[in-house]
Amino acid sequence: MRPAKPVSQSHGILLYGPPASGKDTVTAALTELDPRYVPFTRLKIGSGRTKGYRMGSQEQLAELEARGDVIYRNDRYGNIYVVDRPGLEHAMEGSRVPVLHLGQMAGIEQVTARFPAHWTRVLLWCPRETTARRSPLRGDTDTDARLAAWDATRVDLAAHPHSEWDLRMDTEETAPHEAAKRIHDVVRAAGRSS
Repeated sequence: MRPAKPVSQSHGILLYGPPASGKDTVTAALTELDPRYVPFTRLKIGSGRTKGYRMGSQEQLAELEARGDVIYRNDRYGNIYVVDRPGLEHAMEGSRVPVLHLGQMAGIEQVTARFPAHWTRVLLWCPRETTARRSPLRGDTDTDARLAAWDATRVDLAAHPHSEWDLRMDTEETAPHEAAKRIHDVVRAAGRSS
């Protein structure tokens, strides 16, 4: 495994939450607020939705794993989703702040432990009924799988009761632009203190 590139002055945002909790919408609001915020495009090996992903191959995944460049791997919906070191390094170039979407506490733990940077941790939440309503509206054809993932996220969060969050927001109660402003304020404050 190669040593991590020194990125101690770099910043990133981790958005954790169940499907349809507003991670894409809040990210879009962040990018409108400040162009330094960039959505992190995870590597996806599989099929289905391609928007918002870098599509890759099994061979590419094997090469990343052999070099120790897989920060976090998640197998879900019959696909493989990867947070990779080269992708994060590229996303943080030029003082950009990548916004990572994660639905598993293991992902939060792996990214913060294996990729040194200042990470702002944000819990976005919504009721299960909201996921059921929003999922088909955003074009999902597998709402039942999204609801199963919502259930898994609730169990995952309950299994980590001492997790530390910089912000917690219910996206039924907090508008996307307000959520983005609150996140931006936390990132700015962290930048002043680092």
